Order: sequence, then C-alpha cells, then structure tokens
Amino acid sequence: MTHPKDHLLSWLRDAHAAEEQAITMLSNLSRRIENYPELKARIEQHITETRRQSERVRECLQRHGSDASTLKDTGTKLMGLGQALSGIFTSDEVMKGILASYTFEHMEIASYKMLAAAARRLGDPETARVCEEILQEELAMAKWLEDRLEQLTDKFLDLTAEGSATAKH
Repeated sequence: MTHPKDHLLSWLRDAHAAEEQAITMLSNLSRRIENYPELKARIEQHITETRRQSERVRECLQRHGSDASTLKDTGTKLMGLGQALSGIFTSDEVMKGILASYTFEHMEIASYKMLAAAARRLGDPETARVCEEILQEELAMAKWLEDRLEQLTDKFLDLTAEGSATAKH
C-alpha cells in the first residue's frame, strides 16, 4: 500500500521536473524571438518566476527529507530542448511556442491545484501555501497569453504577409 505522503512527494518531484522543462523550453524560445518584444519580455519574466518556483518546490521536498529526481529533471530538460529545437524547422516557430506555452501553463495549473489539495489533506500548510502561490503565477501567465492570442496571431500573419524572414520568431 502506498502512503499518501509518497504520492505528494512524487507529485512534487514531477512538478520540479516540469519547472525545469519549462525553463529549458522558455529560455530557448526567448533567445529566438525577434519581432515580438512584449512576448519576449513576458517570457523572460516568467523564466525568472519559474526558476524561483523550481527552487521553492525543491525546498518543499527537502522539508520532507526528500529531493528532486535527477532522472526526471534530466528527462524533462531533454524534452524541453527537443520541443525548442523542433520549432527551428517550422515556418511558424513563435506560434508553436505560444501554443506549447499556453498548454504547458494549464498542465501546471492543474498540477499545483492537485498539490495544494494533497498538502492540505496531509496537514502540510507550508507546501499548500507554496503551491497556491505558484498556482497564482501560472494562472497569471496563462491569462497573459490568453489575452494576447489574437493580437500575437495578427502580428504573425501581418509579418508573414509582408514577407518578413523573421515572422516565425
């Protein structure tokens, strides 16, 4: 029988790995963005938030005498790199990056809601508080992207119509 705390720790390790993947994915996308300064700035802000989120999740694990999974972290970083590299070969890299980021934010939102609920149930108010704070940052990033999907799509299509070689990023 698996103890509920074991699930919480496993899910925290998953969340840490997801943050590491997000850092890789967003950093690679940010480096390639040329024509979308507002998007680039918001992604860079979220990279800073994500690095701190990763550290805060690690601290939650350490309070329980555990740590992040090197194997999970490495695997997800490689997935993030593969995701970033795949965009290089498309004519709409920035749009694929936005789509991936928006989707990833929603996966993280669900994860942090689940983690906060599990931590509360297990009597770990500090982990619940950390997860709820991270949840708010993820919700803010998803909302920022959602609010600008049409504007970013229009800009991409305008640059493409102009024949801009850098419309893709």
